[in-house]
Amino acid sequence: MTRYVALLRGIAPTLPHNSNAELRAVHEGLGLARVGSVLASGNIVFETDETDVPELERRIQEALVAELGIGGGTIIRSLDELRGLLERDPFDGLTHGRGTYLVATFLKDGVTPGEVPDDPDPLVRVVGFDEEAQAYLAVIDNGDPGRTPDFMRWLDRTHGKDITTRTWLTVQRIVRKLESL
Repeated sequence: MTRYVALLRGIAPTLPHNSNAELRAVHEGLGLARVGSVLASGNIVFETDETDVPELERRIQEALVAELGIGGGTIIRSLDELRGLLERDPFDGLTHGRGTYLVATFLKDGVTPGEVPDDPDPLVRVVGFDEEAQAYLAVIDNGDPGRTPDFMRWLDRTHGKDITTRTWLTVQRIVRKLESL
């Protein structure tokens, strides 16, 4: 059995049909094992013998639309992919904090990364693109939380719904939860 996380785009606990219980029930209904959730932002962990990740993403997304009306997007990563990302330590000892967000933006399997603009935004330092995890890594100055950095807009314009972003702390929590399954 392989341990995976489904990173669901556009989930907020205040929206209808976005509760962890409802999200877990959809995954359990697909026959996935040891289903759990991490935080209340669309991180569903599970085990399965299935290895065709694009097909698994498609099945989960179709079930989310059919059962809960959620069409935001589903991106799957394995425990090994995420553990490897943590071990590579792309943020080189930086600390996630109120003014400095360390983020990973995951691309859907098979999506080609775009060429990062030379100067995406003065509030963003792009660390790079991790090929194995298929994720852009960036440090965002979040001192003005009401302002969305241009880099995040560039990601949305370039990749549409084929991306989802998680903080580095969330990635660490997901790995701990996957390891405990």
